[in-house]
Amino acid sequence: MVRLTTDLIAKSITARKNRGEEDSRQCLRKMTHLNLSNKNIDVIGELSLCRNLRVLYLYDNRIKQIQNLGFASNITHLYLQNNCISHIENLSPLKNLEVLYLGGNCIAEVEGLDEAEELRELHIESQHLPRGERLQFDPRSLRALAKSLSVLNISNNNIDELEDLAVLEKLSYLRAADNQIHDMKDLEVVLNKWTKLRRMDLTGNPVRHQPKYRDRIVVQSQTLESLDGKDIKDMERQFLMNWKASKAARKKHQRKNDK
Repeated sequence: MVRLTTDLIAKSITARKNRGEEDSRQCLRKMTHLNLSNKNIDVIGELSLCRNLRVLYLYDNRIKQIQNLGFASNITHLYLQNNCISHIENLSPLKNLEVLYLGGNCIAEVEGLDEAEELRELHIESQHLPRGERLQFDPRSLRALAKSLSVLNISNNNIDELEDLAVLEKLSYLRAADNQIHDMKDLEVVLNKWTKLRRMDLTGNPVRHQPKYRDRIVVQSQTLESLDGKDIKDMERQFLMNWKASKAARKKHQRKNDK
């Protein structure tokens, strides 16, 4: 078992820079960025000396639990993708956390973010879930993120609807590729809520096979600038808006004739 501790980091610093123990501990106190990716780490141990950390890279390890980060009130970026984490927990002390990477773990529910009111980006794609299960969202965490989260990556999580995410009023980029989203009407409903949305990626979802899929989304969302990796031109949107208005006028005229 490889346990991540300040002593382990200090020894690494001493070995690399030939510094004494006292000098290495001073370095730990001043350190703002720490990269310990792909080190076979199983457990996050005691790191309290690193209280000035702002960016912590722990991806590509074997970590099973988020723990012992209570000291890290200054951290803004936390990279924990490709580990063995099953629950989002013990993050409440990270009051300044802005970017969180958790892709490629074993998380079944987005939870434990009730106090993450500064979080701007959440990357939680490609969770290793039991067959037939999909990623769930805890309403309390979503409410806490409603006024801050602008980037959300939930690709490849067997998700079949986006209704729960409608509360994310600041969302500007949604990446939800390779899921099971299929209902065009439900998609149009949430698009009405996302008034800041600029980019959306739904490649690999059944909904893309619906008639006039792209046309309907472009008309529905006036702020969207890119859909499935393809830019939306002003001319395209204006043409579709004119088409929609013309169609509505014909229907109105037909109703009058029927009466």
